[in-house]
Parts: sequence; structure tokens; C-alpha cells
Amino acid sequence: MRTKKITLKEQVSHAISACQAKKAEGISILELDKAQGGFTDYFLICSGSNPRQIQAISDEVEQKLALTGLRPTHVEGYKQAEWVLLDYVDFVVHVFSENARQYYALERLWKSAKHLESADLKPVRRKRATSAAKPPRRARPAPGA
Repeated sequence: MRTKKITLKEQVSHAISACQAKKAEGISILELDKAQGGFTDYFLICSGSNPRQIQAISDEVEQKLALTGLRPTHVEGYKQAEWVLLDYVDFVVHVFSENARQYYALERLWKSAKHLESADLKPVRRKRATSAAKPPRRARPAPGA
């Protein structure tokens, strides 16, 4: 099966929608700066309220990205479900329990990273230029004029 190649931002957007589909809480996107020691381009960080939800979020991310032909190179913490890490090389998905998220505080640890919103990852659609420009509309004369 041949899949359409998607951009890195689209890959991260798919991961975000997978997290949202399983009701992940506190979704945070960090854009890491490689000049400041970042080993990947993005961190996607979210939380689940219990081990089953944490695993469900992780499963959904894997399944949704697998549909695009993308598989994690490494998965850690799935059985314990306190902190599941899905490494896709160019981005890493972290699914935490609330306690583990507060303890490890990745957003604080990587405070130099740029915080993004999911809308920042959406590609900007440009309108196509038409071959023949339409003339401007003329104003209608007022009645009785």
C-alpha cells in the first residue's frame, strides 16, 4: 500500500487529533531549538487520568500515524502507563499521568522551547490566482437619481 507523504507539521497534527479523540488533557506542543540542545523538532505533551486512558491515548496515536505509514522508532513506559514515550525521531509524544507530568515538568525543563498551539501547525492555504481578473463591481445608482 502506497501512502501520501505528509509534512512534519501534519504528522504532529495527526498525533494531536489522536490525543484529542481519547480525551487527553493539557495538550502542549513545544518546538525545540536544535541550537540549544534539542534532539528533535517537537514535543507533544499530554496527560491521561488513569493508566487505561494513558494506554488508549498512546494506542490511538500509534494507530492514527500508522495509517500515514509512520511508526515509532521507540516506545517506552507502556506497561507502567505513568509516562509513555513514543519516539518518531522528528517529534516525540509524551503521555503522562498527572503526577508524573508534575514531577518531570518537561515544559519547565524545556522552557527555552517555543510553545505552540495546534493552529500553528496547520498549513496556510493560499488562494489560487485566477487567469482572468474580474472587473470591480460598479455601485448601483440610488433610486430616483
